[in-house]
Amino acid sequence: MAGGKETPRQRMIGILYLVLLGLIALNVPENLLDAFKNITRSLDASTKNVNTSLQNTYSSFEAKVKAQPDKRKYLDAANEAKKETAELNSYIEEIKAKLTDAGGGINPEIDDITARDNLDISSEIMINGKRADALKEKIDATRAKLLQLLGKDSVGMNFSLNTNPPASRPGIQDKSWQDAYFGEGIPLGATITTLAKIQADTKNAENEVVKKLYANVDKAEVTLNSFKAVAVAPSSYVLAGQQYKADIYLTAYDSHTNPTITVGGSSVPTSNGVGTYTTTASGEGVHTWTGDLAVKSVDGGPDKHYPISQTYMVARPSAVVSPDKMNVLYIGVPNPVTVSAPGVPTSALNVSMSGGSISGSAGHYTVKVSSIGDAKITVTGEKGMVLGASAFRIKRIPDPKAQFGGKSGGATSAANLRAQDRLFAKLEGFDFDAKFNVTRFTLFIIKPRQDPIIYSGTSSELTGAMKSAMNSVTPGTTVVFKDVVAVGPDGSPRALDAIVLSAN
Repeated sequence: MAGGKETPRQRMIGILYLVLLGLIALNVPENLLDAFKNITRSLDASTKNVNTSLQNTYSSFEAKVKAQPDKRKYLDAANEAKKETAELNSYIEEIKAKLTDAGGGINPEIDDITARDNLDISSEIMINGKRADALKEKIDATRAKLLQLLGKDSVGMNFSLNTNPPASRPGIQDKSWQDAYFGEGIPLGATITTLAKIQADTKNAENEVVKKLYANVDKAEVTLNSFKAVAVAPSSYVLAGQQYKADIYLTAYDSHTNPTITVGGSSVPTSNGVGTYTTTASGEGVHTWTGDLAVKSVDGGPDKHYPISQTYMVARPSAVVSPDKMNVLYIGVPNPVTVSAPGVPTSALNVSMSGGSISGSAGHYTVKVSSIGDAKITVTGEKGMVLGASAFRIKRIPDPKAQFGGKSGGATSAANLRAQDRLFAKLEGFDFDAKFNVTRFTLFIIKPRQDPIIYSGTSSELTGAMKSAMNSVTPGTTVVFKDVVAVGPDGSPRALDAIVLSAN
């Protein structure tokens, strides 16, 4: 093959020889590929451990910020760091999946990518497919973002997450970061290991950033030199039968420095590090006051502010007088009832009854009953605790009095009698708005030395014949209404007393 004209057969043999030499040269030892696999697994385990530690830090971070809301900006920055690194990690996972598919997937016999010794897949996908360029841009952007989140705290930070090219070596051509780690001659197994290292570097960088940010929240703000036990109850008003609950814990404060405390915009006097808030209670119901406690930072930074609040109940001094003989509910009319319990908001009361129905809210209720007997109204509070119960008697509405021309009997003018056209049934001295309608009656018109004229009516109105007869009434005539029946709101007919009127 060194000189002269070659036959086609000789040229083919030469090409096959070169291919064979290439295959021999490209052979990668299995033990080296196993080493890459083991390193990858070690890096994955390290990344997992760092991630577990990070989750604990995030949980502690959340708890710290709840107690110090003014430092939420540090937690927000940490969450932003988590988001940035998660996006980079997700992109690397996409690359690893593509490389694994191109390498024939996982071979269970070697527990690794089938074509892990392949020297072309990495350069084809990463270099020719520009994945390495995109990865470099994402790494650089993530690194810059992490340093930006740290601000002044980034001074001196040296992340292993970077895209620095290998250092120059004599006699060896310089390579870019992309070609050095993903270019020609790199086995697929080595590329997977490189990506695992970048993921580990990413998680370590996130861990460094979060720890730096967490340190800002964990800084001391005051010098605590005094301690005392305190008991804090959620309610300062408790009824008999209710449980009293209080949280008891040890608190610390700086007795040498008085904090600045304001409630409702007004300053609260302090002494030996403790403020005392005093106010005059007014207005019934639940009241909540809020304020602000400011302390100076020991590091010379801005004052630290902490919100404060407390809830208490105001009840009007009262004595309850119950008229035991007058607890009456009437059939046919809405019976208004007011319900309250000292120390309990009306919105927290539950009202029920037996012997009738009750509706309403906010302390004002309406009771309806339908039959004579007894009823009981029961008031309960939180968790069904009975606050009280009252018994009532159920009665019919009293009978009304029949009236004609504004009179239930006695003397009246003949002109007054002639001017009327109907009979009424009215309740006198009854506080409810209960209306009765006359449904029937019998009319007697008795003139001197004449036989009585008798008419019957089936409503409250006088009939035409009755009106004609009434127009003839003169002084000395007696007008009598008997058998008067009226029906009220309860629907039961009432027989009313007769009306005897003398015309004058």
